[in-house]
Amino acid sequence: MANAYSQEEWHLRTELAACYRLVAHFRMTDLISTHISVRIPGPEHHFLINPYGLFFEEMTASNLVKIDLQGNKVEASPHPVNPAGFLIHSAIHSAREDAQCVLHTHTKAGCAVAAQECGLLPLNQISMEFYGRVAYHEYEGIALNFSEKERLVADLGDKSVMILRNHGLLSVGDSVQQAFLRMYYLEKACDIQIAAQAGGALRIPSDEVCRRTEQQFNAPGHEVPEGELSDPDANRMAWAALLRLAERIAPDYKS
Repeated sequence: MANAYSQEEWHLRTELAACYRLVAHFRMTDLISTHISVRIPGPEHHFLINPYGLFFEEMTASNLVKIDLQGNKVEASPHPVNPAGFLIHSAIHSAREDAQCVLHTHTKAGCAVAAQECGLLPLNQISMEFYGRVAYHEYEGIALNFSEKERLVADLGDKSVMILRNHGLLSVGDSVQQAFLRMYYLEKACDIQIAAQAGGALRIPSDEVCRRTEQQFNAPGHEVPEGELSDPDANRMAWAALLRLAERIAPDYKS
């Protein structure tokens, strides 16, 4: 099947299929709902998304559906595409050149924080990666109205993650690796927040510490003060380890 696609597209297909299997492994799924998409390089803005009706555990490189920005399938597939998934993902892919991958979830912790007026709080080192970097979008009902696309894009702005109020979480990245790792840690930050709120009074670090920690996460190796260390390879090594995990738990994802 790999011979039917360019080397670049097949690589993206295998990475996206692995991402679906990893999201399932880490229990961030919602039956057949929610989506992960990746853009195929080229002027057409075609992107890959999950076939509607399959569990994330069933995703493979070859059964992903390629669609255009209008939601039309651009190659034969027996599977439909979820309309709400198409609307959210097409809006972001068309507006953000850096949003090569878009990942959306409806997890328990993510939906809980999405229902809180305070949004994501900098309660832990993990959540500080997103300090000042979280966008918010008000709930408008199931995303089926084309007019919502403009508001989604405007609310996301240049941010890398977004909390969809009363709905769920969303991350974007210039690669599948980046979008997955952002979502993994955003989900973890939400889980920590719900646990911390159940335990009593909250202690929030100073704005200065939060901003410094955010920079350590998002600009490793840049302007590192004397006497400090940096870890610029952490995400690359984490993704390599995650792909090894995918090979062990779901080796058929490459089929």
